[in-house]
Order: sequence, then C-alpha cells, then structure tokens
Amino acid sequence: MIKLPTLLLATAVVSASLAYSAPAKANDQLAISICEYIAADDKNRLRNTLKTSRVKIRNIFGAVLCNGNNMLRHAIASNAADTGEFIVKNLSKNELADGADIAWAEANGHGGSAIIPVIKDRAGL
Repeated sequence: MIKLPTLLLATAVVSASLAYSAPAKANDQLAISICEYIAADDKNRLRNTLKTSRVKIRNIFGAVLCNGNNMLRHAIASNAADTGEFIVKNLSKNELADGADIAWAEANGHGGSAIIPVIKDRAGL
C-alpha cells in the first residue's frame, strides 16, 4: 500500500491519510466520480461505483471533499436528497451526533433541505 499525498482536484480532494493500493490516477477519478454522482443526485451510480471500487462511505467520508465540503454537505448544497439520504444511512450515528452538518446547513441557507430531517432522525437529535 502507498500513502497518497493530498491532491487538489477540480471537484475533489483526497486526503493523505487514505492509503490505497491502486494508482493515484484511479483514486483521483474515483473521488471526482463520487462528487459528480452526489451533485447529480444519482444514488444508483454512486452505489455501484463504491461497490465496484470496494470502498465504503464511512471509510472515506472524512477524506473525500467535494468543492471544499464533505460528501454530506456537498449533497445538501447540491439539493441531492437521494444521495444525501444514502450517505446518511451509511454513516455511523456517532459521525452525525455532533450536529455540525446541520449547523453548517442552517448557517449557509440550506436549513430547509430534505436531508436535515434524515440526519436528525439517524443521529437521534
């Protein structure tokens, strides 16, 4: 396994803490694809890409950034309810319990997002 340096991409950033055995270009493309599928609210393609790559959302959640936001915030900002709900359901309750994503959404004018009640329900808030 190799440790990848932090890579700035057009739509995504892959953190150096993620170790992959695949070449860097494949990881760049994977991160870009994930961000594009979230923005397009294409849950099926997101799910298939993750499954094919043998990657779980909870393992890459803190490492993949889309336009400077984590995947959940990117879904909220993109008004991608289906992919946002998919992301929430694949995260641990502890990851959502601090309410940081809800606070971010409300502070950035996304308080009415359909994803907010899903986060609250999953986190028990």
